[in-house]
This record gives sequence, structure tokens and C-alpha cells, in this order.
Amino acid sequence: MPGSQESSKPAILVITSQVVRGGISGRGLVFALERLGHPVWFLPTILLPWHPGQGAGTRITAPAADFSAIVEDLVKSPKLEEIGGIVTGYLGNAEQSAPIAKLIKAVKQASPDALYVCDPVMGDHFDGDRSGLYVPKSTAEAIRDDLVPLADIVTPNCFELGWLTGRDVTTELQALSAARDLGNDRVLVTSSPAMRRNSIANLLVMRRGALAAEHATVPNPPNGTGDLMAGLFLVRLLEGMQDEQALVRAAGSTFEMVARSVKKGADELLIAEEQMTLGRPMALVSSRRVLEATGRA
Repeated sequence: MPGSQESSKPAILVITSQVVRGGISGRGLVFALERLGHPVWFLPTILLPWHPGQGAGTRITAPAADFSAIVEDLVKSPKLEEIGGIVTGYLGNAEQSAPIAKLIKAVKQASPDALYVCDPVMGDHFDGDRSGLYVPKSTAEAIRDDLVPLADIVTPNCFELGWLTGRDVTTELQALSAARDLGNDRVLVTSSPAMRRNSIANLLVMRRGALAAEHATVPNPPNGTGDLMAGLFLVRLLEGMQDEQALVRAAGSTFEMVARSVKKGADELLIAEEQMTLGRPMALVSSRRVLEATGRA
């Protein structure tokens, strides 16, 4: 078609939940990735009216046979080579993990350099001392067994990292050790303990070395920060940034998005309204090398 051209940026396959209202999960992530110039293939795992924390609502999950059938259609697509990155998040049930794993392998075969980010959405620390899974144990086990081993990058929060490894994760060194046990090329621990008071960190553990990006905490942050951080980190790597630059840029955008949303009294991330923060954030985020127990940097 005269005047048309292919996108200069690779497509990203997003596999996670879809909400009608709000900026969490697939709804916010697809907007953010497209705002940064990436075509998106979006496979919803479940449909919800809003984040469950906003109140009870109907949950619609495709029957296992139908979900597998649409995955088979995608596996057979001659355009899989368009995909340069994959992000998986919330699953509707345990039966979805095997078809998703098959699709990831098909993308990797068609596009060997594609990066796969697994955001193992399964649980968290809640108010007070409470923590636990908010998906069925079978779903968490399916993510652990079928998807995490395929990932180039895993982005758990501290609770999820502890659950995946069977380790206590309450300090930075414990998070570093548990991430090493997980064994993936990169493990990005979101909401990791920070060195500074009233701060929080994103801890990136690589095959060699570890980095922490720290910023001030924001009281009562909206849901959806993990989804956004995972997607933005992937985008920056696809742009060719080195690990530290990608980490700081992604953490800065996420922190600024949260801070601006909270300042306006929103109970959801204002991704459309504050979309300029996705590109070049102004927020102050510091980075540092993390010394391991052995003394290695």
C-alpha cells in the first residue's frame, strides 16, 4: 500500500489479564508499550471488570480447549518473527500454562533473539504481617514449573521470589541469594528492601553482578506497578540499553507514574493522563552495585 511501512520496533506479545476499568495488567501495559512505539499482540488470560482489590466482580476465563485452540492459531502464524519480546503475567487458571509455554517456544524458534519476561503474578505481602498467594496453588505451581524455566528475565516481588525458591526474603542479601537460586539470566526483584530509609529498591540480579535502583517510597501506591516495571524494563533492553541504564529508566518511569497518580488522589495508575513519564522520567532514582556475601560485586 503506497505510503505504508512496517514498524521500526519489534512487536511485543503480552499474555495476562484484561480489566474493563483501570490501568492494571494488560490494559495499562498494552497502552504503555504502544505509546513507546511497539506493536502489541495481546492474549488475555481472563476478563475482569476491575482489579479485585476494587471490589468483587465477574471473572470470565475461556474454557481450556478454546484457550488452547487460539494458542494453536498463534503458533501457526507466519508472522511470529515480528515478535521481539514477550511478557506473561496473571493466569486465569493452571491449565493455561502449558499452551502458553508452547507459544513462547514457537516465538523463540521463529525469533531466536526475542526476550521473554515472566512476571510471576501469584501473591504478595499485604497489610501488616500478612502475606500469601492470591491465586490457587495449582496456578502458582504451573507458573513455577512451566513458565519460569523458559524466561530470560523473571520479575517477582519479594513474596513471589520467596515462594518460588522456598527461601525467606526480607533483606537485600536474602533477595540476592534467592534470585541466584532461581537461576535465570536476569531476575528483577521489585519492591526489594533498600539501603536508605523510607526508600524501596528494584534489585536486578544477573549472571555476573547485581544492581539496585532505589527511590523514595510512595504511601498507598495503586496496583499495577509490577506489570508496568516489567514491560518498561523489557522495552529499554529492546532499545539496546545496558542493564543499569534500562533498570534506572524503567524504575524512574514507574516511580514517577505512581507518585503522580497518588498526588492526584487516583486509586489506579493514570497511565493515559501521565503518559509523558513513560518516555523520559524526571524522577530521581539512584543506582548502585550490590556486594554479595562473597565480596563479589
